[in-house]
Amino acid sequence: MDRIGPAVLLAVVFVWLGMVLAISFLEAPLKFRAPGVTVRLGLGIGRIVFRALNAVELVFAVVTVAVLAWAPAGAPTVLVVATLAVVAVQLGLVRPVLHRRSDLVLSGEGEPPRSRAHLVYIGFEVAKVVLLAAAGVTTLVATA
Repeated sequence: MDRIGPAVLLAVVFVWLGMVLAISFLEAPLKFRAPGVTVRLGLGIGRIVFRALNAVELVFAVVTVAVLAWAPAGAPTVLVVATLAVVAVQLGLVRPVLHRRSDLVLSGEGEPPRSRAHLVYIGFEVAKVVLLAAAGVTTLVATA
């Protein structure tokens, strides 16, 4: 891998990691503590914020795949592929379940029973954080 590939990979992986940490573990839970923010309003805001995060994640996924296709990096490649698998499961399987549940709340039909899908999503977010951190550190060590 030449010098540009690792630099791009490091930048994307660490910015992606920072975004996930800031949005999933700070913004998401804290918005419901703000004065006047109802569950319905918080869900509406959350949908917009997570839609934006997921769009950026898809761009980052394309960039990382392009960088690794251009110059495979060994261990970071496996970690990035695992991260992409986590994102695919989140967007393809877990988010639709959460979306249906939030549709009920946003439509004013009340709050449906608690769902484990949210805990599953959080578990995938934790896995994504670990994988992104490991990919970044592995790339950093490999280029040192």
